[in-house]
Amino acid sequence: MMASMASFTLNDASVKAIGEAIPLAQLLVLRGAFASLFIAVLAWRLSALRFALSRRDWILVLLRAGAEVAASFFFLTALRHMPLANVTALLQMLPLTLTLGSALFFAEPVGWRRWVAIAAGFAGMLLIVRPGTEGFSLYSVYALIAVFCVTLRDLVTRRMSAGVPSLTVTLISSVAVVLFGLVWSLNTPWMPMTPRVSLLVAATVLFIMSGYSLSVLVMRVGAVSFTALFRYTGLVWALVLGFVLFGDWPQPLTLTGAAIIVATGLFTLWREGQIRRRAQAKTRRT
Repeated sequence: MMASMASFTLNDASVKAIGEAIPLAQLLVLRGAFASLFIAVLAWRLSALRFALSRRDWILVLLRAGAEVAASFFFLTALRHMPLANVTALLQMLPLTLTLGSALFFAEPVGWRRWVAIAAGFAGMLLIVRPGTEGFSLYSVYALIAVFCVTLRDLVTRRMSAGVPSLTVTLISSVAVVLFGLVWSLNTPWMPMTPRVSLLVAATVLFIMSGYSLSVLVMRVGAVSFTALFRYTGLVWALVLGFVLFGDWPQPLTLTGAAIIVATGLFTLWREGQIRRRAQAKTRRT
């Protein structure tokens, strides 16, 4: 899981290093095409390609793909204009927003401890984006919209039937991003790429393939309740890479907000794992 987070963060750093050298639509198509091909081969090798889904599951798969497209656009746009660690820290809110979404839309019970953790996590988020101050920008809003889209994507994924292969869902979402980039390219001319940009695009492909491969290994051999805790190592990578590659180091308030988000997220994951284990133990006794 730590290697997977390192790969995805290195991918983000490569995207940020490309900057405005090529249009985002061009990057989405180039990176997405290779990633989709890789995911398709991986799914085929693992016998995880199955498109004979129910109508309900197809609706959920397509809704997830739409959320993935929106998340990619807003996240990568924010990433181009914000410090790497800031954007990554905001994404660490996912365990909190998933718990909140499950409570609001699926009426899943949430105890007072997790409600307090969610409230504290959102306070940490405000310390990072600081609305109304000089450091606040439209791209901070884009990063928050990306968090919302990723939350929607994962909530939709939870409602799919257990028999829907994860890699099939991932492949459809990846292809949707490529198609979005192609349509966007109709009004956005592609730019010639220098050797440096070409290497960075190749790096994004390599790192995202590595991230997908390692995350698949985690799902196949790791206990989710345990390995999920190590997702937060991505923030450590973002802090190091942001400083070394771009000279960015978050302000003390931003670091405080990130620490609050990580602490409340870890507590939420631990608490959910504890509740899940109690439910499983109760089921075995009955």
